[in-house]
Amino acid sequence: MFDTLTSSFKGAIDKIRFYDDEKALKKALTELKKSLLKADVHHKVVKELLTVVEKDTKANGIGKENFLRALQNELTKILTAKGNQGFVFASKPPTVVLMIGLQGSGKTTTTGKIAHFLKEQKKKKVMVVAGDLQRLAAVEQLRQITEQIGVTLIADENSTPQKIVKEALLKAQKELYDVVLIDTAGRLAIDNELMDELSNVKKVANPDELFYVADAMTGMDAVRTAQTFKDKIGITGVILSKYDGDSKGGVALGIAHQVGVPLRFIGAGEKMADLEQFIPDRIVSRLMGAGDLESLAEKTANIIDEKQAKKLTTKIKKGKFNFNDFLEQMESMKKLGSMKSIMGMIPGMGGMAKQIGDMDLENSEELKQIKALISSMTPKERENPELLNNTRKRRLASGAGLSQMHVNRVLKQFKNAGKMAKQLSGKGGMKQMQDMMKNMQGGGIPR
Repeated sequence: MFDTLTSSFKGAIDKIRFYDDEKALKKALTELKKSLLKADVHHKVVKELLTVVEKDTKANGIGKENFLRALQNELTKILTAKGNQGFVFASKPPTVVLMIGLQGSGKTTTTGKIAHFLKEQKKKKVMVVAGDLQRLAAVEQLRQITEQIGVTLIADENSTPQKIVKEALLKAQKELYDVVLIDTAGRLAIDNELMDELSNVKKVANPDELFYVADAMTGMDAVRTAQTFKDKIGITGVILSKYDGDSKGGVALGIAHQVGVPLRFIGAGEKMADLEQFIPDRIVSRLMGAGDLESLAEKTANIIDEKQAKKLTTKIKKGKFNFNDFLEQMESMKKLGSMKSIMGMIPGMGGMAKQIGDMDLENSEELKQIKALISSMTPKERENPELLNNTRKRRLASGAGLSQMHVNRVLKQFKNAGKMAKQLSGKGGMKQMQDMMKNMQGGGIPR
């Protein structure tokens, strides 16, 4: 997700090889300037960043470590704006959030993603309010999303946004909801009618937060429209949607600094789970190629059951990992969101995220075939893969619509994966894993 920016920083840092080499520092800063401008970072932000980094590096002595430290410190400063980070709950529930933005920015989908994040990761009771009655498909879209993620939707196409919001808030207080997310109307451009409607809804809702959803792919336009919404309605946070589709990625570096409002979330893919909290120091860690284990731990803690994880580890150590365990783990992995995003959180694995691309655990052809194969097995065969002799394999091939050669290949891969997992879970296993990661990746940016 931050591939282009991380490459820019790594390229600049690698230019500095010796201490007190002013020419190398100048080359590093020139390369960084070109890369950041190319990545769509605003020229004022680039100028400020380079000026401070040069000054601090020279003050502490020119060298790779001092350059890296100056870069990290200034990036964190640029990405940090006054206000809340991530999602902050009101002291008295429900926390009311008004979702605003232009039509086509991904506002309705983002509302669903935040609802999913709050329900799955924060274990909160969430209500979504369909306050966009301008776009005909908006209510139906929200209905499908809320059914998919299992949260309450309040909608009435024959009412007005103000009435719906008023009724929803009464219900939320009465039935002890933790969070109310209100989707509002958008337009293709900013106009007085839109702003008047938003102002009226804001008066009724009296929100704790106003999240402006900006399409990352619009680049600097996202900054300009965020500023307009801030001036006319007031916003407490920005969410960048479709960030996974923005190959440049530079808008994330400037938006908080320029608008003076914190960037709160980033949309990292098409699935409901593909939403990440924007915590400046964690993002800088990822930009430097050092990953973000804290966010990864938060994401996995509520999805992977601790008891199940221990049970699975015991089975792996004994070499008893079976096809039922495999399916269970695949279902858990799907809840984590895009694999590209997950790999980017693991130190030294950013480069591998590039290779993985948008691997889809649900629609991958290979995984569909494996699922078809497992579905053709008897319960006993799933529990004990050793039972699969040639006769049974022929039956599986026929049932799954695969060749016997393909069945043999999948079973061999499964067996080898089990052996490797057993080996890695033993003594010295973690060391082997780290060595493998180094060989695959080349280590990331030195710290």
